[in-house]
Amino acid sequence: MSKLITLSEAASIGIHSMVLIAQASEKINVIKIAELTGSSKHHIAKILQRLVKDDFLSSNRGPYGGFSLKKKASEITLLKIYESIEGPIELTHCPVDNQVCPFDKCLMGNVVSKITKEFKEYLSKSTLDQFISKKKKKK
Repeated sequence: MSKLITLSEAASIGIHSMVLIAQASEKINVIKIAELTGSSKHHIAKILQRLVKDDFLSSNRGPYGGFSLKKKASEITLLKIYESIEGPIELTHCPVDNQVCPFDKCLMGNVVSKITKEFKEYLSKSTLDQFISKKKKKK
């Protein structure tokens, strides 16, 4: 079955990992994130190092090591995480990137452009703190 919008595995791992790190009361390591997400610990480690490099996370090695947020959860949008991993979301008018269209109007009715814009707006308005359960927020 075909899907119009999909997230790459890397973007999905990055966003889910960041929410888990934001929820954690102490540092959380790659092994625990792998257990909770069902993803490869090697892939998670690679993605999280990208987020460390882009200053979203701090990382400590060793038996008591792990990852923690470098900024407040309310300051980190899903868009910032997504674009750190995938690069900027490009708003295009043509779903197949044609420079010249042989038709008077888009056969897709510019729906792809509209969906991309809505997706980007959703990500830009969604911050990590919105995904932390109320029980965790009170601690």
